[in-house]
Amino acid sequence: MTVLVVGGGLAGCECAFQLAERGIDVRLVEQKPDKRTPAQVGDGLAELVCSNSFRGAALTNAVGLLKEEMRRAGSLVMAVGDEVRVPAGGAFAVDREAFSRAMTARITAHPRIRRESGEITEIPSDRPVVIATGPLTGDALAASIASIVGAEHLAYYDAIAPILSAASIDESKVFRASRYDKGQDDAYVNCPLDKAQYAAFVEALRGAEKVAPREFEKVRYFEGCLPVEVMAERGERTLAFGPMKPVGLTDPRTGRWPYAVVQLRPEDEDRTAFNMVGFQTRMKWPEQKRVFSMIPGLENVEFLRYGSVHRNTFVDAPRVLADDLSLVRAPGVHLAGQVAGVEGYVESAACGLVVGIALARSLAGEPFTASLPPRETALGSLWSHLRTPTDRYQPSNVIFSMFPPLEGAGKQLRKRARYAVLAERALAALLPWLEAVGATKLATARTLERVIDDETSEPGPPPAM
Repeated sequence: MTVLVVGGGLAGCECAFQLAERGIDVRLVEQKPDKRTPAQVGDGLAELVCSNSFRGAALTNAVGLLKEEMRRAGSLVMAVGDEVRVPAGGAFAVDREAFSRAMTARITAHPRIRRESGEITEIPSDRPVVIATGPLTGDALAASIASIVGAEHLAYYDAIAPILSAASIDESKVFRASRYDKGQDDAYVNCPLDKAQYAAFVEALRGAEKVAPREFEKVRYFEGCLPVEVMAERGERTLAFGPMKPVGLTDPRTGRWPYAVVQLRPEDEDRTAFNMVGFQTRMKWPEQKRVFSMIPGLENVEFLRYGSVHRNTFVDAPRVLADDLSLVRAPGVHLAGQVAGVEGYVESAACGLVVGIALARSLAGEPFTASLPPRETALGSLWSHLRTPTDRYQPSNVIFSMFPPLEGAGKQLRKRARYAVLAERALAALLPWLEAVGATKLATARTLERVIDDETSEPGPPPAM
């Protein structure tokens, strides 16, 4: 038995690895290097096109818990991510080029995985097949999926943030610190803005020329990854409570939080490049240069990559997918990753991991659904989100509101304590599942960290100026 996996991103690579580790031969077909999407720049597998961050690292952060569950389940993505991690305060970030190189090497070297290059333009006749083409699914394959599920379930838009040259940042106007001094003090470069600078910047964002969608394309942004100019249009203070929130960042020159701040996160271990955190944009490139040069410290910055807009394709999972994430109208065609309706690097890889494990066991005679992770876990709760119908389904990162609520006294706990208990419950429920599905633990389990990562905690107001 050979399983065809279409797509060499995070979900596809993780799914292929889990299948191969369980004795299943895999054909992994990736369109690169024959063809690239506009957002891709390299020919390696598992290319991280939007950011180098896997978000929160703490176990009392839902995505941090998800990463730990994946480690314990033998995730290839987490094993490689741990190898190429770079400092990022309370977040988990990687050197994206090193990550892709290592993922490519591990997949290529696996004796049960045969990697092939070429574009798949329609749903293959192979059964089973796993479609893991991610947010950048090609037009022809998307049309083939649409012919089965309906075109209205597929397209919306996503945007990626610019990358800047470290050498071109004016160090005299910025300061280095992690929020609340968590992690290494110099993990982030912070560009502080006063009230007048912030107001001018917001006005420039609103007035900047943007890339317009084609007439036949409907723009549907993911709410968790809005372009900065879209946020600016929603209100004068929206950015100050979003990616430009200054909470926990004390400027050593003033001893105060700035009115607003733009954070830059290292792209590589040597810190030669920085990513503008949360600054996804659809502005035209000359406008990005003009508007972002208004930020203190970035007046003469060199852009190594401008932000851009690309299509993100996903299905209305609760309506068009069965419990094994196969198309209801095409049994045996499984979806994994962002095309299946999750959002984010880690969530995509987690989806590929579960599909790989459960599909391998189903090929050995076990029911697919019998191999799904417990509802109390982050893995199980993310899966449950894909199975919960809503009036207008939208992809989501993993969040604690997806988890089954605590009973009794647990309901009365404050947020931080409640998250800690949810994490403890999840890891306890995970162990029997790992034993049942024969998952191999690749990393030493960590002790529960009773902190919530700054990047995803609720923002507070900036101090009065």
